[in-house]
Amino acid sequence: MSEVYKLSKFDFPLTEEHIALYPPKERSDCKMMVVHRDTGKIEHKKFNDILNYFSDDDLLLINNTKVIPARMWATKEKTGAKIEVFLLRELNSEQLVWDVLVDPARKIRVGNKLYFGDDEILVAEVIDNTTSRGRTIRFLYDGDPSGFTDYLFSFGETPLPKWIQQKRGLDPSDKERYQSIFAKEIGAVAAPSSSLHFTKEIMKRLEIKGAEFGEMTVHTGLGSFRTIDVEDLSKHRVDAEYVHIPEKLANKINKTKKNGNKVLAVGTSIMRGLESSVTSTGDVKPYDGWTNLFIYPPFQFNVANCLLTNLHVPKSSLQIMVCSYAGYDLIMKAYEEAMEKNYKFFTYGDCMLIL
Repeated sequence: MSEVYKLSKFDFPLTEEHIALYPPKERSDCKMMVVHRDTGKIEHKKFNDILNYFSDDDLLLINNTKVIPARMWATKEKTGAKIEVFLLRELNSEQLVWDVLVDPARKIRVGNKLYFGDDEILVAEVIDNTTSRGRTIRFLYDGDPSGFTDYLFSFGETPLPKWIQQKRGLDPSDKERYQSIFAKEIGAVAAPSSSLHFTKEIMKRLEIKGAEFGEMTVHTGLGSFRTIDVEDLSKHRVDAEYVHIPEKLANKINKTKKNGNKVLAVGTSIMRGLESSVTSTGDVKPYDGWTNLFIYPPFQFNVANCLLTNLHVPKSSLQIMVCSYAGYDLIMKAYEEAMEKNYKFFTYGDCMLIL
């Protein structure tokens, strides 16, 4: 096994003090490390400085996915045990069937009923086991199925990363702040973190400079937070995520590339979606489907020549993707510098612009 494929190579000593538990007071009030792949130069800026790096006909690709209130709490029939039920994806809207994670899973078997709400008004039945913690459940609901999703979400709460939630619980502001300002397509169970820094003012000022925004959808899943438990990265499998790239946007991306302008992937989810849609000639094609692409070095990137991303925890699939994009040595050096200069890591942390 080549050393570059070993998980342990991507470890580094990140302490809890370097992980942001809360978002900054203002969305754009964060540090932004700028990493130049061609020279290896590292600059220390603020997110507002992104205005200095994009101008006429550059294209910034943003993820318009909207995070659902995926974390729910239920009681198990007969025993009354408290069970966390985490919504993953809707499988059948007419039959109200969902894939979920349950915790503790050992208590939940096929045929069990789960009750939601203080008055146990919503009921679900477990109809299948999918993984060790995964279950398929069917909600029992007599109303109009078209209104069920809103009804279901009224029982849920913002699905903060579990580590953050365990450290400080939910804050009322999380409902707004764990969502980008351009979120509209319902389906994510984790926020695309680099999107959280954008404000209407910054987007408007970039447009005044001549830059353009293109919206695509990647329903970010829990794969971002899953622990990789194999040393050989070629054996790791990531959760599938839904990707939608409209034809008009695909054409715009290809045109921007051919003209030699910047194509910025705002987030690793966008990068993964783009690379899942590439043809043999390196062009982006319209895409509407799922991807389980795991990007690890060495990897040939075909689309975005810039990446905006947060600072990621050690041995995560997102950190590994960033190392693939900008080079292992450069990113590990940048992360070391980030810790020295007290950058904040993880979902609510600071960001990195890779050029």
